Amino acid sequence: MAAQALVMFAAGLGIPLLAALNARLGANIGSPAAAATVLFVVAFLAAGATLLLTGPGALRALPGQPGHLFLAGLLVAFYVLSITWIAPSFGVGNAIFLVLLGQLVSAALIDHFGLFGAQAVPVSPLRLTGIAVMAAGVALTQFGR
Repeated sequence: MAAQALVMFAAGLGIPLLAALNARLGANIGSPAAAATVLFVVAFLAAGATLLLTGPGALRALPGQPGHLFLAGLLVAFYVLSITWIAPSFGVGNAIFLVLLGQLVSAALIDHFGLFGAQAVPVSPLRLTGIAVMAAGVALTQFGR
């Protein structure tokens, strides 16, 4: 469990780095869409290498999967394109603040309704308070100057 928590913490550390690096690349080359495309090519190569190392046989199960599960690719494209386009003028911190707020709301809804096979965890008043405190904490780190 601790190893999983550390991996997710590292992933969280990477999101603002991804945003800042790709936003700068997009600004430097004058095209957020080109920067996003480069990011996806690099990500595709990394994911492909990982797939080869861990066993590509799972790809055979793809045709039987529900189509809505492939919308995740559109969501990651939307995230990368929007952060690459908006962060240079809006600020990485402001952009990530709103991304985190959206993640808190979305995660609570997914858990509450057990969407997409997630374990159902009802949104209790205590959990809502925790989400509000987290959102307030993130807001304080960004706007409490």
